[in-house]
Amino acid sequence: MAESIDEYFTATISALTVPDDPNPEVLRGFSPSQCLEVFDAQLGSRHLDLAARWLRSRGKGFYTIGSAGHESNAGVAAALRPTDPALLHYRSGGFFLARAAQVDGSDPLRDVLLGLVAATEEPISGGRHKVFGRHDLNVIPQTSTIASHLPRALGVAFSIARARKLGVESAWPTDALAVCSFGDASANHSTAVGAINAAMHTAYQGLPMPLLLVCEDNGIGISTRTPQGWIARTYDDREGLRYFSADGRDLPSVLAVAGEAAAFVRTHRKPAFLHLRTVRLMGHAGSDYEPAYRKPDEITADFARDPLTCTARLLVEAGVVDPQQLLDAYEAKRTRVLDMAAEVAELAQLDEPAAVMAPLRESLADAVSATEEAAAAPRDDSTGGATPVTVAQAINRALEGVLAAQPEALVFGEDVARKGGVYGVTRGLQAQYGTARVFDTLLDEQSILGLALGAGVSGLLPIPEIQYLAYLHNAADQIRGEAATLQFFSNRQYRNPMVVRIAGYGYQKGFGGHFHNDDSITAIRDIPGVVVASPARPDDAAALLRSCVLAAKTAGTVCIFLEPIALYHTRDLYDDGDDLWLAPDTGEVAPLGRARTHGDGADLTIVTFGNGLRMSLRVSRRLAELGIFARVVDLRWLAPLPVRDILSEAAATGRVLVVDETRESGGVSEGVVTALIDHGYAGGLARVASRDSFIPLGDAALEVLLSEDTITDAAIKLVRSTQR
Repeated sequence: MAESIDEYFTATISALTVPDDPNPEVLRGFSPSQCLEVFDAQLGSRHLDLAARWLRSRGKGFYTIGSAGHESNAGVAAALRPTDPALLHYRSGGFFLARAAQVDGSDPLRDVLLGLVAATEEPISGGRHKVFGRHDLNVIPQTSTIASHLPRALGVAFSIARARKLGVESAWPTDALAVCSFGDASANHSTAVGAINAAMHTAYQGLPMPLLLVCEDNGIGISTRTPQGWIARTYDDREGLRYFSADGRDLPSVLAVAGEAAAFVRTHRKPAFLHLRTVRLMGHAGSDYEPAYRKPDEITADFARDPLTCTARLLVEAGVVDPQQLLDAYEAKRTRVLDMAAEVAELAQLDEPAAVMAPLRESLADAVSATEEAAAAPRDDSTGGATPVTVAQAINRALEGVLAAQPEALVFGEDVARKGGVYGVTRGLQAQYGTARVFDTLLDEQSILGLALGAGVSGLLPIPEIQYLAYLHNAADQIRGEAATLQFFSNRQYRNPMVVRIAGYGYQKGFGGHFHNDDSITAIRDIPGVVVASPARPDDAAALLRSCVLAAKTAGTVCIFLEPIALYHTRDLYDDGDDLWLAPDTGEVAPLGRARTHGDGADLTIVTFGNGLRMSLRVSRRLAELGIFARVVDLRWLAPLPVRDILSEAAATGRVLVVDETRESGGVSEGVVTALIDHGYAGGLARVASRDSFIPLGDAALEVLLSEDTITDAAIKLVRSTQR
């Protein structure tokens, strides 16, 4: 149907006649130049869609979800400022072009075409994806198709005012608003519903929330219809969310209503919902065969609602241009876009793994360098006599130090403020640093992480807490799909530094079940670019937390900090009252990706982490009584794995037992064993892990969790089976 809508425009405009009595009043106060500028953006967007089809037909284009029928969103951009951060729907091509027209810079038509052919010259992702994004336009690139960018938009809006309150330099002006566009089908996704609820929840408390939500409603999601009137029925009478509505066929209405909505958000610092009624032309995407689910006459009936044709009619009626001028402009734009499309189709694309992965590699290298430099720097010896503390106390003191040294740092989550967290880890921080920097959020992990994503990209340093590891799975896409991808798809022009603290793992006594003793981290182990820290001892907990903060601040790294619940308040290692699990915080920084070895036994290397460290140290004492002397390697970092240290310690004994408290399938031990084999290790090798089971309540949990007896038996078997 691409050709049909193209022919329809030409035929319809050709049939128009110059009015004998032009009526400029139809522009309703908007100048001819304003309307022509918006029309030019609409025109460019349409021909980009046609060019995408042309490229795809020649095997040169890779991404053809277009904006045809949504070009009225160019009027929304015209009503905003280019300094308002924007997170755009994939059909917001008109908005992108109109925003670019407000700022001097490169040609946005060429930018989009470069994305369509995945050329390395593409200015935002460097050929890694087709996205609407440009740093100088304050358009944050999004790859979302299911509204997963709405929580970040919430965070950006929140952070505009919070940065000002803290006196911290922000990426956005203090009177900016955040604008986020999405489709009517995506409005039903739990992510969108949660983000909109969180925006209203924030504003209800009297906190600034300058967020303009733009729902581009074309009435259909791929092949599934949105019930007629659903968006208006759902959002036109929500207390705390001002509703605006505009018909995309009517450019003056779009300009006026978008201007009113923007003025409301900017003046009142409250969220608003702009319902922009659009039409979907040319199907869902290049591979979509629309007649399979829509009748041909139904498809062609939508042509009359084409915003491009409607704007053209308006300009003729107002006497701004005549039909021939419109046709000439249409064909001139076609020629220009197709000529550029033919040129960019021959440009270089990413052609080797190193080039594709450069943003990930560079970010990690920067983080490693920063932590190694800090670890090697001379330290204040005054901490040498520090009192030994528990893991919980060490984390608390490290957070206190971060808040004292980094005015842009925020600590937030469920119950972290007055209560100080379920386990008291953040106790006293709000009293010392105030409610603007340490605060409770609503109970929604998607919103918590979205708030962090928006804060990080806005110049703040967020340290959100997810109360339990199992709760992360409610919102894992905010890490996988949004946080981890930003540096990759913006070629590091945008970064969202964050340190996500998560209480997890098993062995918790008195409070169990699979939600509070979750031992699975499979969902986060394989996310490119994400650093996963897993401390066990108090001194490591503080050192690793400082490393994560440093990596986030200097390299924009997304860090996940896994805290072992069962070890939070542990004091003893071998015997009751020995206090050997306590350790002083000496202010150290742990080099990212480096393990820590306990002992120097020559018979066996035990590689472990988390609760496994304490169990393995206890087992090593048992083994010593049997004449087997082991060294215990605490991985500390689960991503990236400290492969160099693993190999070195494995070579020292020639026997490796991997002790993994996570599950047999998808657990950490799979990665450790694979790393050893991949690097040519040929010595004795075994692993023990918890069972592939959910964690039951009570003592039954010990039946499926890894035990010291299991570790002991495996160690003895490995050593004896490899003795000469």
